[in-house]
Amino acid sequence: MDLGLQGKIALVAAASRGLGKAVAEELANEGVSLILCARDSEALAKTCDEIRQKSSANILSLTADLSKTEDIERLYQSGMDEFGRIDILVTNVGGPPAGLFENLSRESWESATNLLLTSVLDLTRMVLPQMKERQWGRILNITSIASKQPVDNLILSNSLRAAVTGFAKTLANEVAPFGITVNNILPGYTRTERVVQLAETIAKKQGISPAEATAKWEAEIPMKRLGEPHEFAALATFLVSERASYITGSSIAVDGGWIRSLF
Repeated sequence: MDLGLQGKIALVAAASRGLGKAVAEELANEGVSLILCARDSEALAKTCDEIRQKSSANILSLTADLSKTEDIERLYQSGMDEFGRIDILVTNVGGPPAGLFENLSRESWESATNLLLTSVLDLTRMVLPQMKERQWGRILNITSIASKQPVDNLILSNSLRAAVTGFAKTLANEVAPFGITVNNILPGYTRTERVVQLAETIAKKQGISPAEATAKWEAEIPMKRLGEPHEFAALATFLVSERASYITGSSIAVDGGWIRSLF
């Protein structure tokens, strides 16, 4: 299937590892030029080298902290200077700390809000005008299954990922007449560094091993295993493609059946 992505320009946030890296790799395989960012410059450079070796993709990489508006502005302007346009935006950030409400300070909430919600607003604000002008664009937010079915001990993520969902659903209706789609993709328990760290946190709290914590998740998943990043990236790539031109305002889970709700 030709996804119609050859020659497109995509900005993929937090792309040095995990789901962001997997999406960047998949887009590069489809002939997309990439603007990649991450806070870890060494890991980002390694990822860019790996992608170039596999696909010969044209990549602009920048170190950026997405919780800082000035970094997002610099990222956007650098991408526009290099490529002249941004066709696809994939928002993505690492998850906030786990914890119960009573153990999280006001500063914890402010930090998580800047990272999970404000970064999405700022990135979208940057790319939207030129997408509207060209009457084509794809905005895809990587959120979490926690936005649809809250996960215990993840109150920051549960709350703020859901806020992104509400924003995206509303924005999708506003920009649909301009040929722009806005969707959310919800990763379930996927074999990434973030999930490994979460397993370690839970294991320490419950006095069990990380392997036992992971086994508990797998028992809750109908497929009885964690997802792999490339499985997630396959759907992400389709959703930002020409083929997905009539899909907007949707939140689609890649979770092995973990979410129990009908909608």
